[in-house]
Amino acid sequence: MELTIQSKDRSYPVILKMQAIRQLEKVLPDNADRIIVFADQHVWNLHGNYFQQQVSFNFDKYLLKSGEATKTLAEYDRALAYLLENKASRKTVLIAFGGGAAGDFTGFVAATYMRGISFIQLPTTILAHDSAVGGKTGVNHALGKNMVGAFHQPLAVIFDTHFLQTLPDSEIRSGYTELIKHAFLSDAVWAQELLQLKSMDQVKALEWQEQLAKGIAVKAAIVEKDEFETYERKFLNLGHTYGHGIEALAGYGRLKHGEAVALGLVITFLLSEQPDLAKTWLRQMIALGYPTSEVLSFPFESIMEFIRKDKKNTATELQFVVVSEISKPTLATVTEEQVHYAHTQLCAWLKEDQL
Repeated sequence: MELTIQSKDRSYPVILKMQAIRQLEKVLPDNADRIIVFADQHVWNLHGNYFQQQVSFNFDKYLLKSGEATKTLAEYDRALAYLLENKASRKTVLIAFGGGAAGDFTGFVAATYMRGISFIQLPTTILAHDSAVGGKTGVNHALGKNMVGAFHQPLAVIFDTHFLQTLPDSEIRSGYTELIKHAFLSDAVWAQELLQLKSMDQVKALEWQEQLAKGIAVKAAIVEKDEFETYERKFLNLGHTYGHGIEALAGYGRLKHGEAVALGLVITFLLSEQPDLAKTWLRQMIALGYPTSEVLSFPFESIMEFIRKDKKNTATELQFVVVSEISKPTLATVTEEQVHYAHTQLCAWLKEDQL
């Protein structure tokens, strides 16, 4: 299965199938003088042999810390030093091999090394069907998630579904959040179908190639309209404003990105004046084993400190993506009091079992 992403300057393929990794040979530029695989350490331990068996080109390997631990300015500096010490050039191509964090990090290194070199996304998680597409790259700062970054489109996204076979439940849940986010943004029927799933066994039994293709198509349509996030692309932040705050406070990596965003979706639906949808989603989260108690660990003001730094905000206004009804997102200005009310309601449901 292949989709095409149209950016401002060019188009690139998203290839989604078993053994898609073999397509790397076709998308590598002829003038590449060197190929360096930036691989998540854990992913390489699991799938390094498979990678080497499936490709015939020569490459160097640079190992990244696993998950969000690699998305720091210190690790970014270390990666740049590696490229400089090993005389990588403007014709060098990086391959991001891992989940969303590896893709974000490798893309940012590629965007900034010698003012920009080429890279290819080779994602290994469900969540990365969202993060690998669209050209957003970056690293975290202690004061906010993805606050340092750049827009830099990959040459291609090669999504080999072989890698999904070894994902733990936490990664499946994290990716499922981004999948259902795309459904909430685009298709009420699809969203309701997903909301009927009551166990991880049902989630795992989804036809994932078809589901991921649908999610990528939703993102592609939005990115093609608004590559640099002037308006419509902000809709893809559904649930992220509050979720990023929880993720940062928990310590990047303790909660999976999608697990934090899942809590943010509850807040979003409450701000959208859809309490029934908020309850339905929270019930599903609990049924699927999402960690929810983390939200009770932090005072509201600590969460608000991160929300105030969100990139959608203006100097005087808080902005959240809301949905007046499923498939109809918009950007709304809200008050801290409204966010506080939604947070309090979420905590009450979790403490008092009011679901």
